[in-house]
Amino acid sequence: MKKISATIITLNEEDKIRQCLESLQDVADEIVVVDSLSTDNTKSICEEFGVRFIEQKWLGYSEQKNLANDIASHDWILSIDADEVLSDELKKSILKIKNEERETKNEELVYSFNRLNNYCGKWIHHSGFYPDKKIRIWNRKVGKWEGIVHEVIKFSTKVKEVHLKGDLLHYSYSKPEDFERQVFKFAEMRAQHYFDKGKKNAGLLSVVSPIFFFIKHYLIRLGFLDGKEGFVMCWVSAKATRHKYKTLKKLKN
Repeated sequence: MKKISATIITLNEEDKIRQCLESLQDVADEIVVVDSLSTDNTKSICEEFGVRFIEQKWLGYSEQKNLANDIASHDWILSIDADEVLSDELKKSILKIKNEERETKNEELVYSFNRLNNYCGKWIHHSGFYPDKKIRIWNRKVGKWEGIVHEVIKFSTKVKEVHLKGDLLHYSYSKPEDFERQVFKFAEMRAQHYFDKGKKNAGLLSVVSPIFFFIKHYLIRLGFLDGKEGFVMCWVSAKATRHKYKTLKKLKN
């Protein structure tokens, strides 16, 4: 691997984009930002860092990210969100793989690392939110984003995953209402996806799934060790699970 293009999609990210771009300076050979018509200072901040800034009306998560990948100058992609920051240890890991040769075909390698989520100033180490492993470095010749909600990279060939040391720091939710708004938004999008795919009968899932979610994440996945923040995240996520099936029922009617 010689050169990496970092790709980011944005919409009104003036509060978070600067620290994201700063963390990429020593790692990325190019930064591509595809912005869905921000009305704040996102563009001017990005221009300070000399990024390739493209304005594009919202196409959807996968389509927007694939556009950024297509525009990139280099085949190796580092996909990062505007509210994410590379930790120092992760930067060292990425710099190491840029300078080494492996026996496996280059394009068959993909690189993953853990994402550490920050909720209202606290790092969440349990509750099913860590380790939040993500594949974020790969060769665009063999992979592209797919999916409407919680999009994932689909590969056209068999790949070998290498897990890197260091965390991707996710400054996701500065206020409780930000988290609730986001998980309920995704719940509604998932319900619409289910409906479009022909899954229209929620049945007992609307009752059982929220209970199971809370037990699994708060007890089995040790959410209680994250204190009151862990409880709130597990509780709100369980409510969002119920909301997903209620939304599906409404769509059916």
